[in-house]
Amino acid sequence: MPKIAKPLGALAVKNLVHEGLHAVGGVSGLYLSVNSNGARSWILRTKIGNRRSDIGLGSYPSVSLAMAHSKATEAKESIKKGLDPIAEKRLRKNLVEWTFERCANEYIKLHRQGWKNEKHAQQWENTLETYAFPSIGSMHVKDISVSEVLAVIEPYWLSKNETISRVRNRIELVLSWAAIRGYRSRENPAAWRGNLAGTLPKPSKVHKPKPHKSLPFEQINDFLKSLRASDSMSAKCLEWLIFTAARSGEARGAKWSEINAQERIWVIPEERMKGAREHRVPLSDSCLRLLRKIPKFEGNDYVFQGKEGKPLSDMALTMLMRGLNVDAVPHGFRTTFISWASERTSYPEELREISISHRVTNKTQAAYQRGDLFDRRRALMRDWSNFIELGTSTSKVVQLKKKS
Repeated sequence: MPKIAKPLGALAVKNLVHEGLHAVGGVSGLYLSVNSNGARSWILRTKIGNRRSDIGLGSYPSVSLAMAHSKATEAKESIKKGLDPIAEKRLRKNLVEWTFERCANEYIKLHRQGWKNEKHAQQWENTLETYAFPSIGSMHVKDISVSEVLAVIEPYWLSKNETISRVRNRIELVLSWAAIRGYRSRENPAAWRGNLAGTLPKPSKVHKPKPHKSLPFEQINDFLKSLRASDSMSAKCLEWLIFTAARSGEARGAKWSEINAQERIWVIPEERMKGAREHRVPLSDSCLRLLRKIPKFEGNDYVFQGKEGKPLSDMALTMLMRGLNVDAVPHGFRTTFISWASERTSYPEELREISISHRVTNKTQAAYQRGDLFDRRRALMRDWSNFIELGTSTSKVVQLKKKS
């Protein structure tokens, strides 16, 4: 049992500034700890069972001398009753800190750098804040069961299935993350297979995906004329998107360092691709002419710059199309390209799919398909460019001549 030191007054405690442990008296084992940086905190040195323990009572001067006496006395009384103040403190901390909202925020923070863009992180934050946090945000993750998960997703399963399906998946990932760190059991109440699948109808039965509104390929030439009437950066970016059959984010984020005009190629790195695979795009004469109209700015690598030198927003292209009174969306031009290639050319399906960076779905074709058919795609994209410019199909697939 530690000796009770001579009781010190508040002024004497204030003057304890030398590094080390200083007994302050009043309660056996009560010390003021001063570290090398001058920070001071209260420590109660005592025994819990047969184990010697140091119990932190808070920092000084936030916790005054009188408060330290009171906390030390309470801790000793708890120990006499057979309780463990350290274990109780850990439990209280765990219950307060590892709520679902805390776990979700930690998960987002850790994965944010690995996601392709900030928009994805914002979608995580917004959907969880809207649908999950009001119901389970303040709950400790260990207390979340199937009934709590259903309370979040069931009210919206039929009316907002696409969004709420993503919410369910995000809840599952957060709870899995929490389980790995020991904050809850391994059983995941948000899992679909063998769990919620037996309670809710399949998303495919509830939600019928609507295709992106697209422009009929017969109208592409007239649309190009209207588009070129505008000299805005948004118009140039949309034109680039059409000629390359790229996704909106890929086109808006295009960089000069990705383009080799001499080799007539645009290489989109894997970190900017939806499928996380590098994609090579053959550039037509129309693409190169468009690039020559766009100024380069020193210190900024983006081709299509918006405000403050940042890439254009997705809404910039959408608003441009609305201003042109077109009942379509930028992503729909990929459908326009595929429709044209399917109906007006004899290029094979795998060539068309690779041109828009889709994986080959036919397993037999995929097994033998090792490259990206770049040279053959160059001919396809050249023909697409000619069709856009002229409004008619002017070239056909070149067949190999027979040997004489």
